[in-house]
Amino acid sequence: MVVGLLRIVLALPWNDSLKGKRSVVRKIIERARARFNVAAAELEDLDAHRRAVIGFVVLSNDRRHAMSMLDKLTSFVAGATEAQVVDRRVEVTTYSADSLGLAGDPYAAEDGSAGGPYADDEDSENDDGE
Repeated sequence: MVVGLLRIVLALPWNDSLKGKRSVVRKIIERARARFNVAAAELEDLDAHRRAVIGFVVLSNDRRHAMSMLDKLTSFVAGATEAQVVDRRVEVTTYSADSLGLAGDPYAAEDGSAGGPYADDEDSENDDGE
């Protein structure tokens, strides 16, 4: 599993209120979530009306795909509003099943198929034949 993190700092020099800032940030976050299927949130400087820090997280099974999505997100944010991108930080981390503690999964079937406590129950909801 590959986790990609993107932290974007935006300058809003024309903005004079928190209401205006929140409108811009909300629009960016909602559009990014809908278009890229990412997790997103405003992270810092919540009370500063001329600066916004937004974080995005993507999950993938391929490092190149995660990097590509983060690059597209950066371009999207830069073009989505009049706000100026003043800083961008990217971190991509790969996790294996061992590092997540999943290597010894007690529910994993020996043949690699899906397992679990109810894997053999054909009709576990209705055991009385009805």
